Amino acid sequence: MIAFVRGTIESRDVGGVVIAVGGVGLRVSVPSSTLARLGGLGAEATLHTHLYVREDALALYGFARDEERRAFETLLTVTGVGPRGALGLLSALSVEQLGEAISRGNADLLTVVPGIGKRIASRIVLDLKGKLGPKVAVGGPSAMSGTGDGEVMDALTQVFGYTPQQAAEAVAALGPDAPTSTEERIRVALRHFATR
Repeated sequence: MIAFVRGTIESRDVGGVVIAVGGVGLRVSVPSSTLARLGGLGAEATLHTHLYVREDALALYGFARDEERRAFETLLTVTGVGPRGALGLLSALSVEQLGEAISRGNADLLTVVPGIGKRIASRIVLDLKGKLGPKVAVGGPSAMSGTGDGEVMDALTQVFGYTPQQAAEAVAALGPDAPTSTEERIRVALRHFATR
């Protein structure tokens, strides 16, 4: 297994980077969060990597932080989640936000990622609860606060015009003390954009 890659960035695009290592250019697919942390062409970069090997595919995935790589590998254990879906989830949500959504049972938040429908999102929540992110007591305030977030997401994207990723970030930023009514949660989520 290739644990990490360190080298010079030769090229970059929305899907990843090519890193020159010892005279070889390695194509590494990365989430947008990692891409934002990397420098420009010619900059030195170190990525924690996962080598994805299948009969018809050999691909390298890289992450700025090791916990992102571990979360990616954990997501791959869920039936129906491939590398593209796992990378999409880590592009839309930080590891902390993803863990929070899973611990709260908030499958709606995960469906903003292309290719992650309600069935797969529910499976992720079911399979990874307690494995990724903080543990939340059933029936506690955190468990209640995830209700109605599908409607909050719809309001933020369809009424207010935010992208699904922006809406997901705002919903994930709702704290455990956030109100439980949908209308109030929309108001609190909108404040997230006002403070940026």
